[in-house]
Parts: sequence; structure tokens; C-alpha cells
Amino acid sequence: MKKVILVIVMVLGFTSSVSASSKSGCVLAQKGKVTVGWTAYKTASKIGVSGTFDKVDFKAVAKDGKNFREILVGSSVNIDTSSVNSKNTVRDVKLVKFFFKQMKANTMNAKITDIKADKKLKGKARTGVVTLDVTMNGVTKSVPMKYSYDSGVFSAKGNIDIFDFSASKALSSINKACFDLHKGKTWNDVSIAFSTNIEASLCNIEPLK
Repeated sequence: MKKVILVIVMVLGFTSSVSASSKSGCVLAQKGKVTVGWTAYKTASKIGVSGTFDKVDFKAVAKDGKNFREILVGSSVNIDTSSVNSKNTVRDVKLVKFFFKQMKANTMNAKITDIKADKKLKGKARTGVVTLDVTMNGVTKSVPMKYSYDSGVFSAKGNIDIFDFSASKALSSINKACFDLHKGKTWNDVSIAFSTNIEASLCNIEPLK
């Protein structure tokens, strides 16, 4: 009888251990490069021109963690603006000379300062808002960006105003250099985006935050 009781206790103990571990959720880790994109606008019709940067130095705050906050908040990127790539060499040369080189520094920096998740919907991508401190032309501004996480890809989109970064000189410069192509209008608002792969391992059913 004592042996039977001992076996039952051991089984219950093992079941409890498995149950506890099943609530541990996922281990998340950022993998690979971070891609930074942008869309600027020209002409009165607000035609978009998009591109990326080839040199983006990402510094992760942690190697891995149990949620987005642990692996993203505190992470930062340093962008070499001379590496701008719009898939048009002539345009890129103009962007560097007449826009980015009109600023105080040849780099842009961004640091993730906060992240808030929306309510999770079954079968839908996880969404929320990630906030970055963006530094350009010696000015730092807080920029909220809407994010989504689906199929291992974390992507975020937002907007900045060139005037908020005291860069009216740079905007006037590129507008003058591209006056005919832009039909006299280069917009001060720019859409920005970034994406990276986030690998989830050791997962169970606990929602990612």
C-alpha cells in the first residue's frame, strides 16, 4: 500500500512539474539584420519615392527574453545616411549631397523606448505601438510606430516631420536640386519603417506581449 501511495505522489509531482513548465511561454530572440526603410513624397500629387539604407548598425539590449519588451526596449540603431539606397544611383547622389549632407551629422540614430501591445485576436497578427527616440540633425524626437508580428517578422511603420528636426534648410536644398522633377514641391512629412526577424522557440500557448 505504501508503495502505491508513493507512486501516486511521484506521478502527481511529475504532472505538476510539466504543468508549470507549460506556462513558461516562449523564448524570443532577434535574428539577422534590421532593415530600415523610408518613403518621401514629391509633387502636388504627393507621389511616393521609397528606399532603404545599406548600412544599419543594430545593437540589441538582450540576446533573448520572454517578451518583446525584454528584447527590444533599450535596443538602438545607428544609420549611415550616405548609404541611402532608392535603387536609383543619380537620385541617391542627390539625396546625400543636397539633403543629408546639409545636416549636422552624417548619421541618424534611433532607440526603442517603449512598446505596448494591442489586445490579441485569435488567428490575427500581434499588433501594438513601439515608441522610438529618433535623432537627426542634432534633434531628438519621440516617434510612435504601429507594429505587427506575423510569421516571425516584426515590422513597424510611422511618420516623421522634417521640420521637427530643424531640417528646413536640407528640405529646401533637395527641393531646389530636384525642382523640375518634383514640380516645385517636396513634402516635409516622411514615412519610416523597420523590420527584423524575431524567432520564437520553446513556445507553448502563452501570448507574446
